[in-house]
Amino acid sequence: MTDESVPERGAAEGPQGGASPVPDRRTSEVPGRDAPGVPDLRASDADRERVAEVLRDALAEGRLDMAEFEERLDATYKARTYGELTPLTRDLPGATPAVPLTKEPAADGGWAGRVVGGEGTSTWGVAVMSGFQRRGRWTVPRRFTCFTFWGGGEIDLRDANFADREVEINCVAIMGGVQIVVPPGVEVVVRGIGIMGGFDQRESGIPGDPGAPRVVVSGFAFWGGVAVERKLPREERRRLKEERRRELDRDRRRHWEH
Repeated sequence: MTDESVPERGAAEGPQGGASPVPDRRTSEVPGRDAPGVPDLRASDADRERVAEVLRDALAEGRLDMAEFEERLDATYKARTYGELTPLTRDLPGATPAVPLTKEPAADGGWAGRVVGGEGTSTWGVAVMSGFQRRGRWTVPRRFTCFTFWGGGEIDLRDANFADREVEINCVAIMGGVQIVVPPGVEVVVRGIGIMGGFDQRESGIPGDPGAPRVVVSGFAFWGGVAVERKLPREERRRLKEERRRELDRDRRRHWEH
């Protein structure tokens, strides 16, 4: 008889045997498998980010070592379906899966409610031996231009509205840097040129959600860099942590009751 708690690639080997492998990805062991076709549903960027957030918390709490965390995180960003994502957090606290096992329609007031038109609340940013930030509730204009020289800038779009369906962020970074943070679901296209510097291409070319804005990152970097990172909005991260905390509390109560 097979013990389903033992991963397909072998159990944890203990202190001398190296890190535990990624949990078994066999579809037959995926929670919710009785729902027709659920493991084969395509996962979204937001689904992958939710799993990544759970893994980061597990690393911080000491539930995963660095080797396990890196292996699971790599598997998370390569996953294409729920069946591949669900096992990655199955052995971590909380009974609720990190991703839902059904696809729900987008809530009213989603992306359509965030493309508001107008001119934008800020059209430029400059950092000369200093820094600038654009974050929180603001409206991204059709074209935002920024310049950094021996300085840095942060452009956070997670809680922003957009003046148009397609916006451009033009960055000139000379011995400086710009960090652009986008929410899951937004399409990113990177067209910048770097000389002894560079533009981060990791998020470029990933298809966006229907109706989501498209962000074009352009410009020039000389001895500098422009990074693009995809993160969940802060409110969503707090909500997920609170849900996991409540699930953990319920698990503990059930344990003591038995």
